[in-house]
Amino acid sequence: MSYHEAPTIAASDAPRLEQDDRPTLRFVTCGSVDDGKSTLVGRLLYDSKTLLDDQIDALASESRTIGTTGGDFDFALLVDGLQAEREQGITIDVAYRFFATKLRRFIVADTPGHAQYTRNMATGASNAELAVVLVDARKGVITQTRRHSHILSLLGIRHVVLAVNKMDLIGFDGDRFAAITAEYLTMAGQLGIPQVQCIPVVARDGDNIVTASARMPWYTGPTVTAYLESVDVSGDVSQRPFRLPVQWVNRPHAEFRGFCGRIASGTIATGETITVQPSGRQTRIARILTPGGERDRAAAGESVTLTLTDEIDVSRGDVLTAGPAPQVSDQLAAHLVWFDDEAMVAGRRYLLKCGAASTGAVITTLKHRIAIDTMAHENAATLDANQIGYAHLSLDRPLVFEAYRDDRDMGSFILVDPISHRTAAAGMIDLSLRRATNIHWQRLAVDKSVRARLKQQRPCVLWFTGLSGAGKSTIADLVDRRLAELGRHAVLLDGDNLRHGINRDLGFSTADRAENVRRTAEIAALFVDAGMIALVALISPFRSERELARGRVETGEFIEIHVATPLAECEHRDPKGLYRKARAGELPSFTGIDHPYETPQAPEITVDTSEMSTDAACERIIRYLRENDYL
Repeated sequence: MSYHEAPTIAASDAPRLEQDDRPTLRFVTCGSVDDGKSTLVGRLLYDSKTLLDDQIDALASESRTIGTTGGDFDFALLVDGLQAEREQGITIDVAYRFFATKLRRFIVADTPGHAQYTRNMATGASNAELAVVLVDARKGVITQTRRHSHILSLLGIRHVVLAVNKMDLIGFDGDRFAAITAEYLTMAGQLGIPQVQCIPVVARDGDNIVTASARMPWYTGPTVTAYLESVDVSGDVSQRPFRLPVQWVNRPHAEFRGFCGRIASGTIATGETITVQPSGRQTRIARILTPGGERDRAAAGESVTLTLTDEIDVSRGDVLTAGPAPQVSDQLAAHLVWFDDEAMVAGRRYLLKCGAASTGAVITTLKHRIAIDTMAHENAATLDANQIGYAHLSLDRPLVFEAYRDDRDMGSFILVDPISHRTAAAGMIDLSLRRATNIHWQRLAVDKSVRARLKQQRPCVLWFTGLSGAGKSTIADLVDRRLAELGRHAVLLDGDNLRHGINRDLGFSTADRAENVRRTAEIAALFVDAGMIALVALISPFRSERELARGRVETGEFIEIHVATPLAECEHRDPKGLYRKARAGELPSFTGIDHPYETPQAPEITVDTSEMSTDAACERIIRYLRENDYL
């Protein structure tokens, strides 16, 4: 196999990049549809001699058969690998490519331009140090240009190359280029992007990509390649306080315990004092071990194993720190880029992952949604896929973090749906709400165990879930009466009754249903703390909300009871006439008709009143409580 003019580094050689002494620049390309992102990346690969001869032959063949350039090389085909991308002539997925010049190595993420793929663009930009934003010279700065630039600013990218492409289609008009750059620079200033280099290009022909264009003599600045080779994106990461998120506790035998991770910022040396967060325990560095051997000092970006002089508790997700302390809080304010096709719902439970740390999280409030076109803040109750908002989050336990603007590694997180395991959102922490440091649990002399002994019962939540008309309230009422006959202390929280009081302000939207469950779960948890058995009869259609309710009490204190009466039987009964109204279109968003009900996957108890009487269902529940020592 021969090479195109010179030995090169191809995509398949990516692992070898890590063994090269040349610095690496990670950058992302973004812009609107057909602005030429993939063409520009393909041109960089071609002009940097990165392609093998067989790749060039394949490009020539595909350009003739499926290309869009009239038989000439269609450089976008080097990047657009999905069949749908080639058929439609657009980028859908994020494509990563590797190439190098004599001065630098590059990892480029080519991201899609369509609005419906904004989440893909955010993914590609999340690890980038620089962005190349393409603009069609005929169209100038458009809505998608603003959208992408806003996301870049949220993601902390401070270096942008504005590539004004297709200059040949406007006759290489320097005045038009100047007008576009002036408009973009104004917007960049508003977004807080400090470094912008504007370059007129013709990506298809290579003008100002690697070599200066003879067709635009009025432009005297650097080419795209020259700028990428010389731009300084190092920042001051090594000058910031030492931070090392612990990824792994290495314990090969009883005589060794090391803490492994990549240094996010700062430097560290043997003998220096460090603090383990969030515990606040202090110790000193005994040894610094690296893949190249033992060292006396290490700096940001290096992967190391540290041993400590004292035996103290350090776990995965903890952070080793020196200098000014990082922020530690269980209440955060953050920007969210919503990924999931299922809309964001305030009050719903997610898993938050920040580096190696994981904790449960609830979006307590969506403060505003950002209108990307105008950058205005809009009132909103939810976020749909590809939308951006600013929210408050409450975490199960304190998180060690920095503001994203100060440290991208320690200020970023993802939210994962605990039921579907899909990534729901990417987040950028803005600040701590500081409630965790200002409010502390008040220690009480009489606790749940004392109250439970007085009542001679084991407190718990009996959570009845099922469709309207399934028999939840009827069975719960029977169980409540049976417990009273047995001398047990219980309370029944019925969904309809609660909507006459504490939940009277709530409707039946997805967000309001989630809040209805959240409030009820909090009340039930208070009754459990009082040593009581709390019975909850609530449709509670979503698994995530029911899991949130389970998480409010201790393990073994939540008993999910699925009243699994089929929809047909519930509709046949229709005791309140609700199904008839829903079928007639008079009652929108009715569970089971035009609003989903997510069946419990592993309930503790299942009863079906189409197959058994409500009295039999009651006795089954009482028997479960006796057999499991709740009574």
